[in-house]
Amino acid sequence: MKHNFRFSGTGGQGLITAGIILAEAAILDGKEAVQSQSYGPEARGGSSKAEAIISDDPIRFGRVVCPDVLLAMSQEAASKYSKDCNENSIVITDSLFVTEVPGIYKERIDLPITHTAVDACGKSLFANIVALGAVVALTHCVSDEALEKAVLNRVPKGTEEANKKALQAGKDLITKR
Repeated sequence: MKHNFRFSGTGGQGLITAGIILAEAAILDGKEAVQSQSYGPEARGGSSKAEAIISDDPIRFGRVVCPDVLLAMSQEAASKYSKDCNENSIVITDSLFVTEVPGIYKERIDLPITHTAVDACGKSLFANIVALGAVVALTHCVSDEALEKAVLNRVPKGTEEANKKALQAGKDLITKR
């Protein structure tokens, strides 16, 4: 098993944190993981991406050349980071912000990620955790237990219950579709 993930959006959406959490969950499950990130010079508002590779075997090249799963949380990110998807890639978008995804891909899944974060937790800042729940529910790349533990290891104290709700809401977006 090997999965290549690219989480993309706008700086400030928490996608780098989501990539770190996913890699940590893989390590908690005893898998190999590599995580990287890049963002524009703007602290907030510029495009950003986080990539994670999860594998049962040693990872010999630590860069995502073609994502198995691309998460696009902004239109700019969808346009910029979908170019190296192929006919095996799955693209997940936040339907609030993304209308078009250029290029080739196997499947496009439009989800109300930000709306779900607001509905479940009262704030859009939980959208990254909602998205993470959806990605894991779709791919089963890590266990639910490892994912929850990794989330709770990384979120600010006092937000644990809201983040658990966000995680479950993201999973529900996949299981109820």
